[in-house]
Amino acid sequence: MLERATVQNTRIFKKCIALILCICMSGISTAQRERDTSRTSTRQDAIAFISRITELPQSAHWPNIKPALFLQNLKNNIENPLSLHEGNNTNFCAYAAMSYIPLQFDPLGFAKDLLQLYREGKVKMGRVNITPSSEVKLAAGRLAFKGELDIRPADQMWFLALADHFKCYLNIFDKHFDMGDENSFWAATSFGKFNHMIRSLFRYRVEAKGSDLIRPTIDHLYGYLKERVSKGTVALFVNNMSLYQKDHRQVKPGVGTHFIILKDIEEAPDGRINITYWDYGGLTLQQVTPSFLYRLIFGITFCTKRTANAPQ
Repeated sequence: MLERATVQNTRIFKKCIALILCICMSGISTAQRERDTSRTSTRQDAIAFISRITELPQSAHWPNIKPALFLQNLKNNIENPLSLHEGNNTNFCAYAAMSYIPLQFDPLGFAKDLLQLYREGKVKMGRVNITPSSEVKLAAGRLAFKGELDIRPADQMWFLALADHFKCYLNIFDKHFDMGDENSFWAATSFGKFNHMIRSLFRYRVEAKGSDLIRPTIDHLYGYLKERVSKGTVALFVNNMSLYQKDHRQVKPGVGTHFIILKDIEEAPDGRINITYWDYGGLTLQQVTPSFLYRLIFGITFCTKRTANAPQ
């Protein structure tokens, strides 16, 4: 009798252990899915959310940003995400290009995050806790002579907060913000920093090729870009002096200096390549030769949404 009772108790004990393990593993699996899954929402969700905000009190953290202008800026970005503008003569192009991702694929989450940053002076996005310095909080809303950015206080807040938080080797000699630093190395972004921001903030899978100084070696560049742009978001790290020059027979010597979003790429009958890209608040169609395209690009960032239990 004692042996049978012992065996029965052992079986019950094993079943309890198995049940506990199943519950624990279920919790781990759920947490893993939440950690690995990129947030998504629709533009209609975001517009409806903002429309329900009838009154937004003045933020104690951002004294130079008026609530009405903040909401209008945020609403404009959601309704027309391609209108986002980094401003004239700033080093904010990386932050604007990176913002294309949440504005296109999770505008509701982006709106909630920026509202929290405005209301509380800090926000947690992805794996990052963003807490801007007091100097940055006083500067937002006061940037002037930046063109379109002058009347976009929410964008000023967002870009300044990102530049204040994320640092790379380009920022090593200028880590403390002073008025005018939006034009300086304080706000500069390397190719590595750009990719790190996307991974950290939005939980996207990022495939990066290239560097700040050396162009990526890709056998069939047109085919590579054509395939990638059909499957996800493609950002190009280019030399802006070469991008905007009228004579494409020569590429000015330099390094990667500017981020754009590649929207489409097509090969013309004469062998030239038509690229459509987002830059400075709008789309641009430009025709280039294959050799010029290769010499223009210093980095390629390919971003795709994470699915449940996606590999890190």
